[in-house]
Amino acid sequence: MSSELEIRQHNALTNARYEYSEIQLDVLFFLISKLRKDHPSSAYQLSIKELSALTNKQYHYSYLRKATEDMGSRMFEIEHERGYRQMWMFQYVDYLKGQGIIEIKLSEAVLPFLFGLKDNFTSYELQAALRLTSKYAKRIYQLCSQWKDLGETKKYDLQELKSAFGLVDSKGNEKLKQFGQFREKVLDPAVKQINEHTELHISYKLEKLGRSFKHISFTVKPQALAESIPFDLVPTTQTLPGVPQSHYDNAARVLDELRITDARHRQAILSSAAHVQEVNRYNHDLKTGKLKASRNAGGLLLVRLGLVAAKSPKPA
Repeated sequence: MSSELEIRQHNALTNARYEYSEIQLDVLFFLISKLRKDHPSSAYQLSIKELSALTNKQYHYSYLRKATEDMGSRMFEIEHERGYRQMWMFQYVDYLKGQGIIEIKLSEAVLPFLFGLKDNFTSYELQAALRLTSKYAKRIYQLCSQWKDLGETKKYDLQELKSAFGLVDSKGNEKLKQFGQFREKVLDPAVKQINEHTELHISYKLEKLGRSFKHISFTVKPQALAESIPFDLVPTTQTLPGVPQSHYDNAARVLDELRITDARHRQAILSSAAHVQEVNRYNHDLKTGKLKASRNAGGLLLVRLGLVAAKSPKPA
């Protein structure tokens, strides 16, 4: 077994057994997006206004407090060489009055796994993950994102998958015992949402053992979206009328990645809503393989934006 395959199969928190609601998964994804290895502590501040802008949802404090209370009491269980480990995520959660800020102090035990979750496979996009409204769609999206470069996931044991999704309790009692219920309530709605709202297009294949379905795998293909926001956002204080802050932040980050450092070019791009939108679309096309720019991706972007002239081909 290759080391790459081992990482995929043993990604601890992706495959851990836990059950979170939609709002709890929103908080989890948003929190992971804020992780920084150079951060001096394990305390992170989350802006509810910024989260609402990404999801187009309103988060009332009473619901958020209940959500984080339940998250704090639920454990992650992961399997390791010597057995199983149970962990809890938070040391504390502070709601800062009048600021619209939640400050979360993460457990030292879970922190390495959260960085592993971010580093090892989360090239999936924050906005895509947050716009999904089904908690099962969010979990299946996580799984499929691990395997999108190979086009197909590993085979998952259906019973283990149900357990990971919190559909089987510690006594073995199932919430959706009949497979038809699981397909109707979990699989089909999740696939529909993922295909409509993310950069992935997925489907699933089932295998039987005897008369019952035993295994499931997902095929995963990239698809183009008009706009996309990568998972790792870099916040700025700049604003541009008519442009969501997250879109602006992402465009600035893309310019950095493409090494577009000329002050005049950056000013022209980041002062234009149309240019910001085109930068995000261009970045998405690059990452999904729709567009090829083998030599100078930054130069090609400047040409597309009309900021530099295309070079004429050399005469034969």
